[in-house]
Amino acid sequence: MTAIGTPTKLLEGAPKVKGSLRFCGDLDRPGLLHARLVTSPHAHAEVLSIDTAAAEAMPGVAAVITAADLPALPPSNRATLLLARERAIFVGHPVALVLAENEAVAADAADAVAVDYQPLDAIVTIEQAEAPDAQAVWPDGLPGQSEEAAAHGAGDVSEGEEAVASSPNVTNRMRFERGDLERGYAEADAVVERVFRTASVHQSYIEPHASLIDPDPMGNGMTVYCSTQAPFFIRDAIAGVLGMPQDQVRVIGTPVGGGFGAKFVLYEPLLALAAVQHQRPVRLVMTRTEEMLAATPAPSTRITIRAGAKRSGELTALEADLAIDCGCFPSSMTALAGTLLGSSYQTPNQAVGGFEVTTNKPSVGAYRAPLAPQAAFVVETVLDQLARELDLDPVEFRLQNASEKGTPMASGMPWAGMGQRQVLEALRDHPAWQNREQARAEGRGVGIALGAWPGGTEPASAACALQTDGTLKVHISTADINGTNTSMALMAAEAFGLDPDKVTIATGDTSSGPYAGASGGSKTIYTVGPPVIQAAREARQQTLELAAQTFEADPEDLEIVDGAVQVKGSPDKAIPLKKIAQRTMRFGGRQAPVFGHGRHAQTSQAPGFCAQLAEVRVDRETGRVDVDRVVVIQDCGRAINPAAVEGQMMGGALQGIGWALYEEMAYSEDGQLLTATLNDYALPHSAQSPTELETVLVEVPSDHGPFGARGVGEPPVVPTAAAVANAIADACGARPTELPMTPPRVLQALNGGQ
Repeated sequence: MTAIGTPTKLLEGAPKVKGSLRFCGDLDRPGLLHARLVTSPHAHAEVLSIDTAAAEAMPGVAAVITAADLPALPPSNRATLLLARERAIFVGHPVALVLAENEAVAADAADAVAVDYQPLDAIVTIEQAEAPDAQAVWPDGLPGQSEEAAAHGAGDVSEGEEAVASSPNVTNRMRFERGDLERGYAEADAVVERVFRTASVHQSYIEPHASLIDPDPMGNGMTVYCSTQAPFFIRDAIAGVLGMPQDQVRVIGTPVGGGFGAKFVLYEPLLALAAVQHQRPVRLVMTRTEEMLAATPAPSTRITIRAGAKRSGELTALEADLAIDCGCFPSSMTALAGTLLGSSYQTPNQAVGGFEVTTNKPSVGAYRAPLAPQAAFVVETVLDQLARELDLDPVEFRLQNASEKGTPMASGMPWAGMGQRQVLEALRDHPAWQNREQARAEGRGVGIALGAWPGGTEPASAACALQTDGTLKVHISTADINGTNTSMALMAAEAFGLDPDKVTIATGDTSSGPYAGASGGSKTIYTVGPPVIQAAREARQQTLELAAQTFEADPEDLEIVDGAVQVKGSPDKAIPLKKIAQRTMRFGGRQAPVFGHGRHAQTSQAPGFCAQLAEVRVDRETGRVDVDRVVVIQDCGRAINPAAVEGQMMGGALQGIGWALYEEMAYSEDGQLLTATLNDYALPHSAQSPTELETVLVEVPSDHGPFGARGVGEPPVVPTAAAVANAIADACGARPTELPMTPPRVLQALNGGQ
């Protein structure tokens, strides 16, 4: 078979184009109550009183729920933020939930809830939060880490000794060290030191968060329909908050209209509480403004970096200090960020340290390769500047210092097999790099950068069943966000020996489906693919054994061709698959159904590397930057569906342009979000997309991936901002140190500021 490696249309493509695919917001239930959040207009305020009488008196209002109606929860539980109790700690913090018979009444009733606040001083910036005398965002102690951080491999980080005397808002300190920094700087012929800042950025998925909770009328739990990347996370969160057995929470993932790391657990436990209390279905579809105010954007950062290199091209030292604004709830991403800062290149002497601070802003979450775009922006621009100061070819400089399989990362863990060198070599040989002088002669700057993503690991399981129509049904429980179901079908077809159009995917719920982790961290294909292949191969073997009884032959002498089992080399001796299946699923049948199982624990990472080249034009009078061309070169291990891989690469680069030039969650001094609508939050539009967007697939098979595949979703967003920054420097000599690189910031850099 040659199912894998062939560009294939997505299974869900036609329903999406036709508009027939039903999302969570399209679902209805008899007796449905529509929910609306009442949110705080203050970044920090004492909640003196909540008057719900006027709202509850409105026709069509079923209830108004406040924190007084919720069970007490330990402060380490993220669900403590569901509704504000004594204090609201960010603009958009919900203080009440309105339930009404329709959306219009719910919205009007939310406006009618009268909340008396006593505004308090807010902690808005990293500098305010880290001050030793800063007021505490959490006076009674900081709570624990987020689900998103855990899903992306960012584990708990123990506090260092320095934390004892630091601000009450500082948490999750980390530090990785090796070698001798002083010796490294002494050996260097050039040293670059800079301070970088990156803005908080919103994931800006098309479909907002949506959930529908349908309680069982017999009192046996509930069914949860929601747009989520992590059905099992939702189940566990709801069961934990409500104190009920997990098997009473059935989560059915609906089609996801974009997630990018933000659709884990948000307000689903609150809705579940409301549904159970009132024994009616409850649905919440968040508004765009609620998404901007009260969801989980990517964090802002401040990163100080110092690096040195010899004239011969050898990196001698790297030192980085990272501060992450995690909003009002710790995210535990510092270890991941430190690893990303100090692992792409072999540096004998380095120290990477960092911490998070809590502020009066919404709790942050993952966004496509969390912290990796920020790390690449810092490291890759400094490497570019070092290369210029030492008169080194920037690609060869990176190749000379590239990490390899077995090279220790900043954390000390060794890199798994990867294609970093092959990606850089493909960049070096690409015509866009070879002909860069022509682009410069035409007024365009050319910049390159490398991005890395370590890859995620997780156990998973799957099943495959032969149907009576001769098709193969694959049972999995992952959220199909970016064409993964299509790739699963291709892998099952390859393993079983069927045409891909004879394979269907059944996405199970948390009560009936096999376990799979969250769809995130570039690990869905990598972790769920192996059990799918295992289950398909087991189903194939069962099928051949059944057919062998008919032919009185050994299974090894049989093959599956064109939907039938035949004796090898004898197509006239064949039995259709559907006939085999029909024998196993009928009254009085004597043969067991074909049902293959797969289970696998992926424990080794499959790192993904992406190199990009950007060509830009810079208006020296206005500071405006136009991106004319982007070349995306990525190691995908093995492209299961090249069309989907290329789509991921293009989409990641376009989001990276948003990071680079446009997107910013901007806050006022008192914590008001100044970009709370898409009129103010500058998403790049089609006219700001590059005229040329080219993809180059590099295939360096991973050691443990299905058919050698690697995850491909995270890496393409990582190097874009750095490539654009280096192209700006190439075009005009200016090196902005803050994302996004807006016209005023580019002008400031042009005028000698940073």
